[in-house]
Amino acid sequence: MMSALGSLAMPLLRRLDPERAHGLALAALRLGLVGPGAATVDPILGQHLLGLEFRNPIGLAAGFDKDAVALRPLMRLGFGFVETGTVTLRPQPGNPRPRLFRLPADGAIINRMGFNGAGLDAVRARLVRLGRHPVPLGVNIGLNKEGADPERDYAALAAALAPLADYLTINVSSPNTPGLRALQGRAPLAALLGAIIAALPAPRPVLVKIAPDLDEAGLDAVVETALAAGVAGLIIANTSTGRPPGLRSPHAGEAGGLSGRPLLPRACALLARAHSLAGGRLVLVGCGGVASGADALALIRAGASLVQLYTGFAYAGPALIPRLAAELATLLRVQGFCSINDAVGTDASRAVKVPLPQ
Repeated sequence: MMSALGSLAMPLLRRLDPERAHGLALAALRLGLVGPGAATVDPILGQHLLGLEFRNPIGLAAGFDKDAVALRPLMRLGFGFVETGTVTLRPQPGNPRPRLFRLPADGAIINRMGFNGAGLDAVRARLVRLGRHPVPLGVNIGLNKEGADPERDYAALAAALAPLADYLTINVSSPNTPGLRALQGRAPLAALLGAIIAALPAPRPVLVKIAPDLDEAGLDAVVETALAAGVAGLIIANTSTGRPPGLRSPHAGEAGGLSGRPLLPRACALLARAHSLAGGRLVLVGCGGVASGADALALIRAGASLVQLYTGFAYAGPALIPRLAAELATLLRVQGFCSINDAVGTDASRAVKVPLPQ
């Protein structure tokens, strides 16, 4: 009931400035004004991955709750896992406003937030208070815009946050922090991952979140480097600086990272190639354009074992999550699969033969 009320409020929130609406949504969650969703618990959706139990493969991507202010309410909406962040070592205000733009005609969002956030100390304190949680929790870490030393800062973040997380995500792909994407190169990524893994006080799954704008050689280098470093998986993909043809919204020309429906074909193509290269040695998380069970299954069949969403949730609200899970369970059965694992990568061999869309 309360989840339905949360979704009924979505048309009102869409009348507000996007960033203000986002803040109000987080406040409503934190105050308990949006209650638990009707979680779909279906055996066909359950998986054991990364040493963790996932009741369903649908996760909330980083960026929605950057500072871990509403994690427990978000976990009660029916997500299979939730990721907070991106967390930086020091607090920072991010880029000037306006910096968040809706593209409703395209089912998309453009953001140039710039890792605005409260910083490590504030987030760590909230995670300590959170304690045990009902679904796996990921913490996404990144660099401050100024005064950053990648190996030093990522290692410090990993050491402080790994004991409070079920997995860590290394964000080297936001387009809104100058120079960050250069860390996806083979040599800097290898050095960075080595420093992070050495800093972990105890073993934790480490994932790397990559850009959707990588070409085939860049993706190949990331996969090979990730395998050599012993990381657990990749999140494919972050927001895009590209603008696919046909965008109709007035804000389509704004600078920043594009997310939502236009990214789904690109995410599927990247997943298919990564799945073929990794050969089952990495857990792949598909992210980009999920707004239905069919979208989630497209990413899974391309090679993802888990999926994440942000834009679809921002538009549709809490009622989307149980609907996605129910749709996905139905589609798996209709298409003859007995589990998600049976479906993972079933389209990859065909899709990898097609050049990556630009």
